[in-house]
Amino acid sequence: MTAITEAAPAKLNLYLHVLGRRADGYHELDSLVAFADVGDRLTVSPAHDGPHLAIAGPFAAPLLAEDPAGNLVTRAAAALAERLGRAPAVRIDLEKNLPVASGIGGGSADAAACLRALARLWGVPADAPELSEIGGRLGADVPVCLAGRPAYFGGIGDRLDPAPALPETHIVLVNPGVPVPTPAVFKARQGGFSAPARFAESPATAAELAARLAGRRNDLTAPALTVAPVVATVLEALAATPGCLLPRLSGSGATCFALYATAAEAQTAAERLMRPGWWVTAARLTA
Repeated sequence: MTAITEAAPAKLNLYLHVLGRRADGYHELDSLVAFADVGDRLTVSPAHDGPHLAIAGPFAAPLLAEDPAGNLVTRAAAALAERLGRAPAVRIDLEKNLPVASGIGGGSADAAACLRALARLWGVPADAPELSEIGGRLGADVPVCLAGRPAYFGGIGDRLDPAPALPETHIVLVNPGVPVPTPAVFKARQGGFSAPARFAESPATAAELAARLAGRRNDLTAPALTVAPVVATVLEALAATPGCLLPRLSGSGATCFALYATAAEAQTAAERLMRPGWWVTAARLTA
């Protein structure tokens, strides 16, 4: 086996409630997480030593300016190799198609894809506990990205529960080109906390899913607006597109998304939303 490729899909928080703050400073969350059929791509292949990380793609530049040893992908490879008692002799090629620090789990999805790819390359079962344990140490979003399917996300990301099946739903993702550090958003957050808001029944249509989500929210929207006011412009632009069922911020931003019933509506909306400096793409939620 010479090379293994894994997708690293964009992660969306369909809703995100902040339930409280722990003594260690981390926040307890309740979120319905889903994935889109757009994202980064990662390929691992054997090498004489390593791990060696090569990054290309439209959003490679910010990562190329950083020390590769600190990248979550490199750390994932080194951690899994250490756990298995083997040398991390691999080359990792990352195609960076998602904006960096954008609220759609790009770095976490990349780390999860690396763990999945190396598990295949090195003959580790996909459900091996080492993978989820390492993922949890790398970051709060890595375990849910490792699972790669809709799930309820609890605690600080360490508790995952099955989510109901989601209907065929088309989406548009918009990022205004402004990186938003998650710690800055949590620091800007004011006010009280929310209650869990999970639902067990599967929505039958995209419109029904949007109606369920409309009774919930992203508690990080208000603080994200203080960090990046342009988020309000993005949400307003999404809401104004024909067929938009629900506009929402994902994670801590600055990427926003909207739900649509058909691919044609999503594609038309994406074309109307194009403007200089914005990353805009139509996609669909995956099962």
